Amino acid sequence: MGTASQLDDATVESLRERLHGAVLQPDDDGYDEARSVWNAMIDTKPAVVARCTGAADVMTAVDVAREHGVPLAVKGGGHNVAGTALCEGLVIDLAPMDWIRVDPAARTARVGAGATWGDVDHETQAFGLATTGGIVTSTGVAGLTLGGGLGYLARKFGLAHDNLRSVDVVTAAGELVHASADERSDLFWAMRGGGGNFGVATAFEFDLHELGPEILSVRLLYPYEAVPETLQFYEEFMSDAPNEVGCYAAILRGSPEYGLPEPLHGETLLAFRGLYAGDVAEARAAFQPLRDFGDPIADLTETMPYTVYQAQADELYCEGHRNYWKSNFYDEISEGFVETLMNHVESIPSPYSSMFFEWMEGAIAEADATAFPHRDRTFSFTVAPKWTDSERDEEHLTWAREFHEALKPYAADGVYVNYMDDDEDDRVRAAYGDTYDRLVELKDEWDPDNLFSTNQNVEPTV
Repeated sequence: MGTASQLDDATVESLRERLHGAVLQPDDDGYDEARSVWNAMIDTKPAVVARCTGAADVMTAVDVAREHGVPLAVKGGGHNVAGTALCEGLVIDLAPMDWIRVDPAARTARVGAGATWGDVDHETQAFGLATTGGIVTSTGVAGLTLGGGLGYLARKFGLAHDNLRSVDVVTAAGELVHASADERSDLFWAMRGGGGNFGVATAFEFDLHELGPEILSVRLLYPYEAVPETLQFYEEFMSDAPNEVGCYAAILRGSPEYGLPEPLHGETLLAFRGLYAGDVAEARAAFQPLRDFGDPIADLTETMPYTVYQAQADELYCEGHRNYWKSNFYDEISEGFVETLMNHVESIPSPYSSMFFEWMEGAIAEADATAFPHRDRTFSFTVAPKWTDSERDEEHLTWAREFHEALKPYAADGVYVNYMDDDEDDRVRAAYGDTYDRLVELKDEWDPDNLFSTNQNVEPTV
């Protein structure tokens, strides 16, 4: 791959003439907004940002990058913690492609690659329908889906990409193709879990399911000293819970950023946030054992619209914060795991930082036939410092790395590809697990020159 300097003025001008969307360079209005991503640690300055309005624009931009040998990145929602949406060459910005078309009778939705999960929820909930999406409304549909798609509904409806019926893809050759179980099935398999390695997804077709508009939101808070026994019960509860129960756990420092009252500010807390993908009356019964356990500081359980539930973490996970994540899969909450966790959580370095459990099993474990290789894992645990002062970068990175390293003896194989940070190239094979070799074969077929390399990269052999 060449350098950004190979995009000379004539080439950029030609790109402007051929694109329906805007072509932005550093001196243009809107450039800084177009190059901004969720993680404020990422300050990459592309030579050119092509704000594509449709597949034709994407095809043109891919052709330019390939023909001139410049680095290429693809930006959907820009929510990936590693900042893979940007490079110093040409960035394809899909944000203008944020359209959604719901077919309530067929219970399907066609979604443009620039849409966020907030966009999807807004449209689908008008018909009492939903599909598995992220836990923050600003998360992009494309990135989450291509890497797998954990979310509150995954135990009931499967990962985001398990609900994918088809996807439109612009290939490294600049051609638009359609992939589904019946058409280019190998490519369809690779796009569901293989990240952005095989082309630019421009449109997705999802299955939808009845849900809402009102759901039961479960929110429980426990004090620091109750963490060990409460986490052990959380494991028992989730192991027996019906698939409709989606419940995340997080350890955090009480602060106004979490909407907590002043007496809890500065206190280390265990928080549960969950929903039931079904009837509200059934939800109360399903969650009652968790709500009855121990002596919570607060039980903030209430009914609310699903769209409101999905937006609860938006203020915490908004742009402008510096982020660094270290994550692993685990099979159990062992005594050693809990002891190690307790040795680190008292030193949470900022009021924005947290560490969170995403319980899997259920429909995640029951599905198959995609490139996501970690269906037999019990939960994902992520250490996620978040801060605003760049002078405290090393403090937060060191805390996360040391915490993550201390938990390694209790970890299972693999890591969720969407949670890898930008210093983890050595974990790519672990992220793709036993599907890696097949992904390499398909990379050789669809992108032998590795045009799509700004990602958790599967390198071709040819």
